[in-house]
Amino acid sequence: MRDLAVASIDVVGPRLCRGVRLAYDRVRDAHVLLSPESVLVLNETAAAIVARCDGATPVAAIVAGLGAAYRGVRSEEVSDVLTSLVNRYLIDEGTVPGRPGE
Repeated sequence: MRDLAVASIDVVGPRLCRGVRLAYDRVRDAHVLLSPESVLVLNETAAAIVARCDGATPVAAIVAGLGAAYRGVRSEEVSDVLTSLVNRYLIDEGTVPGRPGE
């Protein structure tokens, strides 16, 4: 597992990796992430998180937006989902303001 900046609430801009797209699969009745090598079926929570990964929205704003739509949203859980997707090379982790090289 990689040591990822996305686990931080300060991350700006997580987004889908090149070649990955979010789609709705009618057969599975679920959102999926499609990549050249795989299909990952998402639960409603993960789909809501991924839908907000536009490359510009900070993780803190993603958490706030989810909190406005759903009860009991915890930043740690959002970070865990994002970290898992980054480890699968489905989400680009974004950047942390002030991190060397940014």
